[in-house]
Amino acid sequence: MYEFVALSLKCPHCGESLMDKKNPVDNESSIRLNVEVRNQKGVIHLSSIYGSYNYSCDINIPKGEVANFSCPHCKTNLNSKPECLSCGADMVPFYLDMGGKVSICSRSGCKNHHVEFEDLSQALKKLYQEYGFRGRTYPKDERSQEDKEKVFKKAVDENQEIIESGTFLQSYCPHCRKSLIENNMLKLKIINGEEGFLLLSPYLNSFTSKSTIYLPEDKAVSDVKCYHCDTSLVEKEKNCGKCNSPIAKINVSASTKLIDFYMCTKKGCRWHGLSEDDLYNIKLEESDEW
Repeated sequence: MYEFVALSLKCPHCGESLMDKKNPVDNESSIRLNVEVRNQKGVIHLSSIYGSYNYSCDINIPKGEVANFSCPHCKTNLNSKPECLSCGADMVPFYLDMGGKVSICSRSGCKNHHVEFEDLSQALKKLYQEYGFRGRTYPKDERSQEDKEKVFKKAVDENQEIIESGTFLQSYCPHCRKSLIENNMLKLKIINGEEGFLLLSPYLNSFTSKSTIYLPEDKAVSDVKCYHCDTSLVEKEKNCGKCNSPIAKINVSASTKLIDFYMCTKKGCRWHGLSEDDLYNIKLEESDEW
């Protein structure tokens, strides 16, 4: 139900927030911790999206290694005695702002984690209030009504259809024409050393995502495919208009036709746009287009 819930965590010892807005992972505030592996010390930023295993770190953490985590504020070691039921490594607990505890495994590559609520009914109430029934949709539009009207007036003057920020994009494979929407998320198959799935918010200009395999920040994935026909969606002769990385193409519905919609394959890049032909008739509100 809550596909893109971003958890807000704090240290179980000093109670200080572990959230870091300046170093986002999966386009949300990250969880900042000190980490030590094989006598190497560094800083790790974990994804705050529940169910995502992405992170960025200034030291190398080999898969299978057990790391020691500590609070960046009080420096207390966070590894605890309860062992992971999957691999036997220490678990690492944090407190939830909404009440309760979330624990993750300290072994790199192990996906075992769990959440415990002190008051389940109160926690669910807060989730509904913050994320709504179907999970996070898109950021609130903070613009004034005057600024909104200017955008629409320009589109009308240029005889363009405008797709507003927050519009749900019905998305399809350009090859087999099957829908890429599953459980209210845009689902794509990704190849990056191993195969997995990338789940994106299907709302225009909402950049929340999570993946079933680890994706390094600021790196392009090797390939993006349709999970139905297994055909690559990467366009070989086009590149991102912002960072020059490879881009992938899907079809989205606009008015009464399907249009080509391009997105950057580099993790963290927010560029997306339309083809040159479609730009004459359609405008994506607040997007970096060609």
